Amino acid sequence: MAEDLREVARDQVVDRIGPDEAPSVDPDAVRHSYYLHRARRKARIEHRRRTRRAGARFWVVFLVLIVVFVFLALTTWREIGRLFGL
Repeated sequence: MAEDLREVARDQVVDRIGPDEAPSVDPDAVRHSYYLHRARRKARIEHRRRTRRAGARFWVVFLVLIVVFVFLALTTWREIGRLFGL
């Protein structure tokens, strides 16, 4: 059923524009369309990269803070033990 409708629509279009005529295409419009699609794709890829890098930066900073915290906690504990003779 859908194929029949497609064939009828295709025949109507061919009848309107004629068999030898091709629809006119503006080369600048095509070029502009390609440019827009490339720009969107590039922006989408760059957004994904930034998101991944932000996640990696978060985990690196988080681990550095944990290491600093553990170092300060151990140093403080050792100094308290030395000061009070524990």
